[in-house]
Amino acid sequence: MGNVLGGTFAFYLIATAWATARRKDGETRIFDWGALLVPLVAGIGLWISGLQAVRSHTDSNDGVPLGMHFFLGSVWLLAAVGDVRMLLRGGVFGAQRIVRHLWRMCFGLFIASGSFFLGQQQVFPVFIRKTNVLFVPALLPLLLLIFWLLRLRFTNAYKRPASQ
Repeated sequence: MGNVLGGTFAFYLIATAWATARRKDGETRIFDWGALLVPLVAGIGLWISGLQAVRSHTDSNDGVPLGMHFFLGSVWLLAAVGDVRMLLRGGVFGAQRIVRHLWRMCFGLFIASGSFFLGQQQVFPVFIRKTNVLFVPALLPLLLLIFWLLRLRFTNAYKRPASQ
């Protein structure tokens, strides 16, 4: 079930990031309303399964650590909150579009790269697995996300020039 949720989340993030980049400022579509249901249902479901595991006094649920239910459920719900904010505002504008696109693409890539480099380590030679070098490409999208979000937030590199 974890692979299905991870793949669904990566697909959702990439699809909504792509839709954000393709549309114009302040534009929403019916796709956005439908896409909102995905993180809402999955996030609530993960929180419920985490709470059930807490009530049954288990450390893991189907081999997934208990904290992961709450972490991923929270990330799903944060994505849903972002969707709701975007829909209530009537779309995203300017740098907000870049930030929305950026975090969704990078986090989706982080999920995919982590699943491949850390979740499929058996396909790599033993000498590579022993060096722990596989953590670098798995975590690189997350590090790049942080770098670019900080650059967008604290520099004037992406401010629109005043129209003349």
